[in-house]
Amino acid sequence: MIRSIHRNHDKIETRAGIAELPVEGGFLWIDVGQSDADTLAELRVRYNVDPQLAHTSVHEDEEYLYLFAEIVAMDERREPEFHKVTFVLGDRVLVTLHDTAEFTPLNRAMQRLARRPQQATDAKSLLRMILAGINDGTSQVIEAIAEALEQTADTIARLSNETGTDGRELGVSDLTETLLELNDSEELISNCLESQLALARVVRYLNGEVDPRKDPDLQGLVKELIADVNGVKEHAAFEHDKVRYLQNSVVGLLNIKQNQIVKVFTIITAVFLPPTLVATFYGMNFSVMPELSWKHGFAMSIVLTLVAALLPLIYIKRKGWLR
Repeated sequence: MIRSIHRNHDKIETRAGIAELPVEGGFLWIDVGQSDADTLAELRVRYNVDPQLAHTSVHEDEEYLYLFAEIVAMDERREPEFHKVTFVLGDRVLVTLHDTAEFTPLNRAMQRLARRPQQATDAKSLLRMILAGINDGTSQVIEAIAEALEQTADTIARLSNETGTDGRELGVSDLTETLLELNDSEELISNCLESQLALARVVRYLNGEVDPRKDPDLQGLVKELIADVNGVKEHAAFEHDKVRYLQNSVVGLLNIKQNQIVKVFTIITAVFLPPTLVATFYGMNFSVMPELSWKHGFAMSIVLTLVAALLPLIYIKRKGWLR
């Protein structure tokens, strides 16, 4: 998929394929996604853009500045997706190379460009608009993660009270499921942090391309974008710390519940060990057992067994080990 968006004076036009550069003023934005070798070869011949540098972190030649970044964004189904994008920035030409046919932030940038064409007068201001849309998309992903973490925190609070909505006690399996969800959230928020670091690098290089004497307004907007990118990055770092805190809480709660299970079995063993000892004695084949001839010998053995079970239980309760 390849499309061209070009500005000729105050008019924004979009067409499929590679368009011609406007004769006077304006810019040409060529958006390339999942294209074949022929399309990339045409791009090289007509505008001298080298597709082999698409995954290079930073590269600069006589005509273009190549900037690569892995970007996170919400798709149309409100699900986070990660894309590899290369921005090729020239004086009047901007080329975006990405690995999917539809990259949501670029579509939103086109909508914003159609609504506010005066904000993009050249390739640099257009790139600033695109990067601002990408930053807004990452912020939406982080906000969705924050909402999910709030729900997870409520689940952990319910687990700590040891009772579920159906009245049964919540056990290790419930905690394990919550911990797995937190692991997925940590991986996602870590990718968001990496995305913001890559985006911050692209914005920093864009700031270096802007001449403050010729275009002070654009540099002011780029500096605002740098602050916005850093703000979203700080938000992602905060949510990452929150995920780690919740993970530690679940692991601690998991250890407590496992210790409680071990304690229950230990108490059961301590309570039934003396009666087992009594039963062992009466199970021996002695030739002389006076209790067998007693009138209440069976009742006496039952009482002895109960006393042997109650004494450890009373001792354990007084020590407070049942709490």
